[in-house]
Formats: sequence, C-alpha cells, structure tokens
Amino acid sequence: MERIGGQRAGETQSVWQVIVASFIGTIIEWYDFFLYGTAAALVFNKLFFPNIDPLLGTLAAFGTYGVGFFARPLGGLVFGHYGDKIGRKTMLVLSLLIMGLATFFIGLLPSYDSIGIWAAVGLVVLRLLQGFGVGGEWGGAVLLAVEHAPSGRRGFFGSWAQMGVPMGLLLSTVIFDLFVARLPEEQFLSWGWRAPFLLSIVLVGVGLFVRLKILETPAFRQVQETQTEARMPIVDVVRQHPKNVLLAMGMRMAENGIFYILTVFVLTYVTQQLGLMRSTVLTGVIIAALVSLFSTPAFGAISDHLGRRWVYLFGAVFSLLFSFPFFWLLDTKAPVVIWLAIVIGLVLGHDPMYGPQAAYFSELFGTRLRYSGASIGYQLASVLAGGLSPLIATSLLAWAGSYWPVALYAVALSLITIVSTYLASETFQKDIIKEQPEERRGVAGQPG
Repeated sequence: MERIGGQRAGETQSVWQVIVASFIGTIIEWYDFFLYGTAAALVFNKLFFPNIDPLLGTLAAFGTYGVGFFARPLGGLVFGHYGDKIGRKTMLVLSLLIMGLATFFIGLLPSYDSIGIWAAVGLVVLRLLQGFGVGGEWGGAVLLAVEHAPSGRRGFFGSWAQMGVPMGLLLSTVIFDLFVARLPEEQFLSWGWRAPFLLSIVLVGVGLFVRLKILETPAFRQVQETQTEARMPIVDVVRQHPKNVLLAMGMRMAENGIFYILTVFVLTYVTQQLGLMRSTVLTGVIIAALVSLFSTPAFGAISDHLGRRWVYLFGAVFSLLFSFPFFWLLDTKAPVVIWLAIVIGLVLGHDPMYGPQAAYFSELFGTRLRYSGASIGYQLASVLAGGLSPLIATSLLAWAGSYWPVALYAVALSLITIVSTYLASETFQKDIIKEQPEERRGVAGQPG
C-alpha cells in the first residue's frame, strides 16, 4: 500500500485531510492576530488612548500591538517544549483555545471612557494571551503539515500552513472593512468594531472540530513508540543547534518585519501622512492577500525543485530593492498604484520567503527538537521584527516627517536576512525522519 508522509494511506487519513486541518486552524489563529493589528491602526488609538495627539495615540496602540509579539517567544518555548515531549496535536488544540478566547474577550472590553486606564491594562493582558497562543500555534501547525508530507513535496505541503496567514489577513480585513464601510463612524466606534472580534468564537468552534479529528504525525509517533523523547527540548536545541536557531532568527527579520510595514504601518502612512481614505489601503491589502493565497504555495512548490535557499534569497533581495520604490508608489496617491505597491511587496518580496519557510525551518532540526527549534527561531525574531516594525516605522515617520528612514529600516532588515540565508545550509533533500545522532544525548534514559 502506498505510503503518504510516512504512514499507510488506508490505515489512518490522507495527507490532504491533515493539510486542510492545518490550514483551517492557522486561518483562525491569524484572523484573530491580524484583526488586532487593523484595529490598532484604526480604532484603539481613539477608544483606549483618546486624550493624546492622534499620531502619539497610534504609537500607543501599536505599543499594545507589539506586546503580543513579546509574548510569542514564551508561547513558543512552552508549546515547543511540550510539543516535543507529548506531541503536536495536543498543543495545537490548546493554542487555538487560548487565542480564540482572548480575541473574543477583546470584543467585550470596555473603553477608556467607561473604566479609564484599566481599559488599556485589559487590552494589554488579552494581547499577551493572544501572543502566547499564536507563539505555540505556528510550530505545531507547520510540523503537522511538513511531517505528514510526502518526500520531495514538503515545501508545497508545508506552505499550506503558511497560507493561513494571507487567508486570516483577508478575512480579518474584509470583515473589518464591511463594518467600516457600512456604519457611521460614531456607531462603528461605539459597537461596530467589536463584532469581528466576537465572531471569532464561531471560528474557534470550527477549528476545534477539525483539529480534534487529526492524528499525531508519523515522525513523532516513531519517537513515542521507541520512548526516546528529549528530556529538555528547549535546553537541548540551544546547546546542540545554536547556529541554526540564530540563522532562523536572521532569516525571519525581513520576511516578518517588512510584512507588517506592508500591511499594518501602511494604514497609518496613507491615512495620516497622505490624507487618503483608509478603505484605499484596506482594498490593497485584500487584493494582496488574495494573490498570496496562490503565490505562497507556488513558491513552496518551487523550493521543492530549486532548493529552499535560492527561493528564499530571491525574496530577501527583492525586498531590499523594493524598499524605496514602495513609498514612491504610495506617494502617487493613486489608489490603483497603491494597491499595486502592496501586492508587489507581498507577492514578490514576502511570499518567496514565507512559502518555503515552514519546510526550511523544520528541516533545520531533528524530530525530537523540531517543535522547539523551529518555534524559538521563528518567535524570537517576531519580537525584533514584526513586533517592533510598526512602532519603529511610526516613530521614524514622526521624527523625520518623511518615509526615507522607514525605507532604510526595511533595507537593514533585508540585509540581515540575506546574510543569514546565505550562511544557512540547503535542506530540501534532507531525510527528516532519519535520526540525528547528536539528539541521543538529550534522550531520556540515555547518557548525556
């Protein structure tokens, strides 16, 4: 009988059932996370920080936005540790619950006018929980896809977990935009902005139904059957693979940091600096997210044939070269040109990195340490890149009154990623089931 992803197809489930489960789960997780980013740019400065200058209020709102990124490494550490000890599936269910409930309660949170400073405190606490949940989500979701994938197609199948990002971005932006467009501003600020957050509880129910039906990955089941799980996965991965952890962090800098400039900071730049309607930017983000649903798996599939490193490098180099032209296009103030700028930046800069990334980061580590290693590299970089980029970009804009320092910041992020990717090993032909000898030092019952 034909083996799919290391298990017999007739014994359990098809690889496509697993991929769809991973995809649907990450859609929900990222819908919640991106919803907050859109609200931070358009709503939270008015409702939770109303007594200060609009640009400073936006800075404060982006500060709470960044808090979620600081919680992501902690989520990656905790979920990575237990994901390498007790399995991928359990951690995925828990991360979905934490994330979904935090988002739902943001929709119930009173504003500054009702409870004063405690509104901002509550916002920060719930954002921390969001970040903690998504910090554990990514590693489990991509391993579910990659470890079930057939040999030679890990880039393509792993990219389906990544596609939860553009789909989550699309859903959150479309739903938020519907309320923005159909409600007077007073009603929108009073109750309309809450509806997209409250709707997340429905998505959580769907996600739980799907994830509870999936099985553990073949690679980790093999570890469980031999009772050779790592004793201290977090410690072991830092001790045995410090170079790969650092390189993964560096490879994330442009992909993650510039992504949030293209999708979150751009809302502030176009509305406050150029004086255009927010719907102009939201439309561009929607179009870009739609195109990314196709370009992300396309670049993942290309990396199965050409290798991860060269595809990833293409995206990083393009992001560097496009840093200034992106703002030149925005400054035309022509809606179609603004849409084109966002689409080009995401599809040709971000997606060649993000498509192969699930497989690439997973392949850098062995099965016993894979959840921890991939999560640490991915989530620590999220703090330094995506978590800070809207805040840094807004600060640079306030300081200079122009885009040029923001573009230089994007160039710096790209250079870090280019160097890190060049130094990383090529992994697309690696056997990820085969045991790596050095991991035995961290196995329970084995000599250290």
